[in-house]
Amino acid sequence: MADIKDKLERLKKEREARTRSKSQLVKDTWKEIQKAEDLSVKDKLEHLISLTRQEKPSEPKTPPFEPLKREPLQFFENPYPLDVKYGKVTISSGLEIKGNILTCLSKESAFENLDLSTALFIDLETTGLSGGTGVVAFLVGLGFYRDDKFYVAQFFLGELAEEERMIQELGQFFSQMNFQSVVTFNGKCFDMPLLETRFILHKQPFILNELPHLDFLFPARSLWKHKYESCRLYHLAREVVEADRSEDIPSAEIPWRYFEYLNTGNFELIEPILYHNQEDILSLLGVIIVGSFIFSEEKEKKFTDAMALYGAGRVMENIGEAEKSVHFFNRDLERGLSDELSLAAKKKISYYFKKNQEWKSAVSLWKEMTSSNTQSKDLLLSFRELAMYLEHKEKKYEEARKIAEEGYVLSLDFSSYYEKDFTHRRERLKRKIQRQKEKKT
Repeated sequence: MADIKDKLERLKKEREARTRSKSQLVKDTWKEIQKAEDLSVKDKLEHLISLTRQEKPSEPKTPPFEPLKREPLQFFENPYPLDVKYGKVTISSGLEIKGNILTCLSKESAFENLDLSTALFIDLETTGLSGGTGVVAFLVGLGFYRDDKFYVAQFFLGELAEEERMIQELGQFFSQMNFQSVVTFNGKCFDMPLLETRFILHKQPFILNELPHLDFLFPARSLWKHKYESCRLYHLAREVVEADRSEDIPSAEIPWRYFEYLNTGNFELIEPILYHNQEDILSLLGVIIVGSFIFSEEKEKKFTDAMALYGAGRVMENIGEAEKSVHFFNRDLERGLSDELSLAAKKKISYYFKKNQEWKSAVSLWKEMTSSNTQSKDLLLSFRELAMYLEHKEKKYEEARKIAEEGYVLSLDFSSYYEKDFTHRRERLKRKIQRQKEKKT
């Protein structure tokens, strides 16, 4: 049975084998039109057509330009069997993710009794990236599990005038499929508000707003931002899922491709967008599967390293599960971290001990941290916390002053905040030491 990768690669080669009509004039014109924020979508389209249509009045025998016939609304569906792989994960693994993990990732308790078998994955391709009522979702990509397969379905708007019909059909689709949750990547800020706006404009109920929503952009940043320079979905699919995915089409190119399609009727302009959208749905499923494995002791040994465990600790910290976050931070220290992340993990653990007044454990960590050679604010914090403990809990002013002195020297290179803090602390401790001596005499 062919991999998803093989199937997508075949689609890609078929697309690339065709002659792609790219007009530099249209590209440049579209860039200029995008700057006109006061124009509606219809105005932009008419302006684009008027500026790019090639007419030759000096040759009257040349027939006027006639765009190819367009299908007003199209529906595409690609089913993938559960036993095929996308990158290093098997599609069926998405069905193994428990509700408690989805709750941690989404921060929504409504996921507790749900899994991804009834979830709807959504990714939109639109006529603009800024949002607003003038932006139209011309391609709605949907992913879902049904009948022992994972489907990627796509509604494509071939005529802007048919948007109301597309919205009505989407509404019927959402209702009939009875989805119980929504999954997106940056959908809370972009996809869902935009789709809701289009439903409102066409006086249709938007039932997806009533469902729990996992926007995986936010947990993805917690899990991997400290490891990768980019948390774009495309980048995570390559790095985390190990999907053989190329940068098939830049997002900024998608709107002008659609407008040129409306101008010419050349569907070859749209095929790369369909491919891109399908890849985004599969990539979203893939990164969620790998992200969930980090929280599973069965899977994490195979799929997880120390930096991923650090990310899991951050996720737990963000939802207020302090004890669980400490569990993950301790595990990532056991696996081995960079000095900088090791300091960060120890700081978080020490705060937990401090909050619970487990002073022996907290002090032990602060002493470990002060021996680090890494210059960072977490290092300075360990000197500050240790000095505070010795001053206020142990009343060992001379030891506290020495720690504050060390912290002051280190702070001179990179932190004016800690420099001022240690300056005041040293002066106060000197006064306390002097008073202590006077009492003895």
